[in-house]
Amino acid sequence: MENSEQQNKANQPNKFGNWLRTSITARMIIVGLLIMVLLIPLTYVNLLIEERAFRQQDVIREINGKWGNEVIMYGPILKVPYKSYSETSTYNEKTDTYIKETKTHTNYAYIFPETLDANVDVESKSIYLGNFESAVFTSKIQLTGGFNSIDLTSKDIQNEDILWDKASVIFKTTNLKGIKTEMQIEVNGTSYAYETNFIDSKSYGTHLDELETGFINEETLKEDFQFNMNVTYDGSKQIQLIPVGKTTTMDMVSNWADPGFIGNYSPNDETRSISKKGFKVDWKVLSINRAFSQTYFNKIPNLNQFAFGTKFVILVDEYQKSERSAKYGFLVIGLTFLLFFLIQTLSKINIHPFQYLMIGLALIMFYTLLLSISEHSNFLKAYLIAGISVVALITLYSRSILKNMKFPIFIGISLSALYAFIYVIIQLENYALLVGSIGLFVILAIVMYVSRKIDWNNG
Repeated sequence: MENSEQQNKANQPNKFGNWLRTSITARMIIVGLLIMVLLIPLTYVNLLIEERAFRQQDVIREINGKWGNEVIMYGPILKVPYKSYSETSTYNEKTDTYIKETKTHTNYAYIFPETLDANVDVESKSIYLGNFESAVFTSKIQLTGGFNSIDLTSKDIQNEDILWDKASVIFKTTNLKGIKTEMQIEVNGTSYAYETNFIDSKSYGTHLDELETGFINEETLKEDFQFNMNVTYDGSKQIQLIPVGKTTTMDMVSNWADPGFIGNYSPNDETRSISKKGFKVDWKVLSINRAFSQTYFNKIPNLNQFAFGTKFVILVDEYQKSERSAKYGFLVIGLTFLLFFLIQTLSKINIHPFQYLMIGLALIMFYTLLLSISEHSNFLKAYLIAGISVVALITLYSRSILKNMKFPIFIGISLSALYAFIYVIIQLENYALLVGSIGLFVILAIVMYVSRKIDWNNG
């Protein structure tokens, strides 16, 4: 009796070991646990990609700071001083009477133009600092339009109270550092140079520097008049215009193939033209389209929220592609392990959990290779080198596991197809979800077809 109990105890570990080796359920549990374990280094790979991407943003800010930052244009705006009056009463004890005193104050009216037409010609390019890339541009901008003759009587301001000889023109903009031409405006054929005013940038959110001309010929202001100004910017990121004209139009042409149209207003669809050689678009904004008036008093409002224009960025850079590729890491590991699991189950070849682990680590090495090589080369070349290296490594390793060439060749072809499929998804933008869903459906159908003959009740 004692001998049989001891024998049963001795056989229990053997039964458990046999169950682990032969049971399909046990193999599935082990493979599932290994996939969960491999998510840890995969997470660190994603963190590494994020760190390098943040570093890229720092470098881009450094490049843009030297070349020129984003461009926002606000103006031109007519600044008209006028007199206002206030009365105060002072009690005189000696005469026991109140003495009335009238004080004169100087206030300012800020008048927006009746029409504003912007013609923007942008030459874009990519520049590099080490391994990092930024999109920059040189823009030639012409602003034309007109103002109506000044009439503030509807605001209870009489013509005799306007200081006609003290009126000037204001233009607000970002990126003074990037301006490459003298700033001046031509009013009815007479040129007036801009000078910089100091303002508190905290009042305006995005910092807009204020430029102001000298005094405009007073006779000009009493009739409708036209203006014309030209400016050349070196800038980056984006060009935006605030539609201060009662009717505002902007035409923009550029050699940049991937523009992003931003702001409150979209360009006209009928005239929009975008190709690999660049784009040509135009906008038209009417006063009825925006929620602000044509005249303000004492302070120019912050109207940045109404700006519109174009964003010049590299839509999918190398780090974004690496990050998107790494997001499919769980899918690649899971499908590869599933492939080995099906081969193991159908062929009765034993694959040790350690061997699964080595294969999983090789798959994760793909992303570190991809990230490091893409910093010194283009993404396609990095993807090919990393993919070929990992597929070759796993194929040769599986040759020693599976003891023949039929299964390793099949594994190599399957992995190559999987990496090619993921590369196609990464390159797509509008159809990535559709193509990915169809691809996963096909993979699921293949797995269901191959696994239909497995006896899942055995173990």
